[in-house]
Amino acid sequence: MLPNAKLDQVLRRYDEVQALLASVDIAPDRLADLSREFSGLEPVVAGIADYRRLQAELADAEAMLAEAGGDAEMRELAEAERRSLQERLPEAERALQFLLLPQDEADSRNAILEIRAGTGGDEAALFAADLLRMYQRYAELHGWKLTVMDGTETDLGGWREVIAEVAGRDVFRRLKYESGVHRVQRVPETEAGGRIHTSAATVAVLPEAEEVDIQVRDEDLRIDVYRSSGAGGQHVNTTDSAVRITHLPTGIVVTQQDEKSQHRNKAKALKVLRARLYDQQRQQADAERAATRKGQVGSGDRSERIRTYNFPQGRVSDHRVNLTLYKLDKVLTGEALDEFVDALIADDQAARLAAEDAA
Repeated sequence: MLPNAKLDQVLRRYDEVQALLASVDIAPDRLADLSREFSGLEPVVAGIADYRRLQAELADAEAMLAEAGGDAEMRELAEAERRSLQERLPEAERALQFLLLPQDEADSRNAILEIRAGTGGDEAALFAADLLRMYQRYAELHGWKLTVMDGTETDLGGWREVIAEVAGRDVFRRLKYESGVHRVQRVPETEAGGRIHTSAATVAVLPEAEEVDIQVRDEDLRIDVYRSSGAGGQHVNTTDSAVRITHLPTGIVVTQQDEKSQHRNKAKALKVLRARLYDQQRQQADAERAATRKGQVGSGDRSERIRTYNFPQGRVSDHRVNLTLYKLDKVLTGEALDEFVDALIADDQAARLAAEDAA
């Protein structure tokens, strides 16, 4: 049974946050933080209400059973009600335990999605384009907005690399498990002998950072402007509108040339830079907890091979949860991607719950 003191503490914090949000004198950055916290607390409060309602109903059924005396019909009804509630209560308790797990504070944020072609040359770039289309369709299904910010296309319609912003509700919570190496096995259109080739693309999903999260000092930046260019004449401009920003303390370099305006390119590049710096901070914090998180899914390790897309067999396999789906087409159209995401979330929650119980 969950301790009432812990549940009451959650309810008190929910009331406090609700009162603070109703206050007229609140800073914009504080308002954003409180809104995220309130959004995270709402399902927990609903879970507590459901759990306590079932507890109360079970107590009533047991009292009715005790009062039934020799009334066989009443005893039968009370016993049936008690059995039903005894079956439902552990499920509600388990669901509430998951809701009470410490949440990743970045889960409710938008995300920066980066896809880069790996081994495999042009075929890898074409696969990177397939992955981008998969995430575009997946975003549409969830009511999110995916906007390509920058990238390098190939003459065959692939992407050497592409950076996109994904905005919507709980974007990072669901997309963060996509970080890692995606491998494809298929016969390229250019392969005359019909041999299966293996190529790869790397996906990085970074939580979007606000200016209040990451303070970027002007003196830490080197900003270069140059004339934009692109494959096949794309994005070509006659002015120095492209921007390259180098963060001197870390050596992180971000380029942006998609817009005709140097100002807009700089703003987009800074958004990507903040996301990478914020992600770097999170990776460092995760490394400090590595001993307790060993084997956790969604660790964000970009070098980890996470999924294989096998075209000849029409299957997709996620190697972290040993799940294989024979519905390649539906995965690539985003329709079946949630089957992987839901399995990864459940596995992550189970691992964290086990760690909590062991602590």
